[in-house]
Amino acid sequence: MNYKLEKKEQYVYIDLEEAAFAKEIPAAFEETARSIFREGYHSLIINMQTVKSVDAAGTAVLKKVNRLCTNDLGLLVIVTRDDDFIDLLEGLKIPDLNIMTTKEEAIDAVFMNNLENEFGAGDDDYDDEDYQSVSESKEP
Repeated sequence: MNYKLEKKEQYVYIDLEEAAFAKEIPAAFEETARSIFREGYHSLIINMQTVKSVDAAGTAVLKKVNRLCTNDLGLLVIVTRDDDFIDLLEGLKIPDLNIMTTKEEAIDAVFMNNLENEFGAGDDDYDDEDYQSVSESKEP
């Protein structure tokens, strides 16, 4: 598998330099992704500008890696401008798969996801004791 890795604080950018996400490439990609997860990363941005096709093994690996990302409140973002490849990816029906046309959009998506997770994990300032003396209205 030909690729370049760029590790940042909140994500890992993988520049995949292959024409197809097929044959032995998905297995090598899964192994790379798992080692990235073991390092504590939860969000992956994969540049698939050169990729034109995905086989069944590639589909299974994308689903698995996407699930691993979302289980850890991370994000899997695929970057491509190829409309035919975007249609192919959308046809795979991978839940919550993010497809962006530029690296910058993908980075923004990761940062927004992290912000949403931070705000979602915070206290919503609702405490039951705040409403102890409030009675419900009996009128419709």
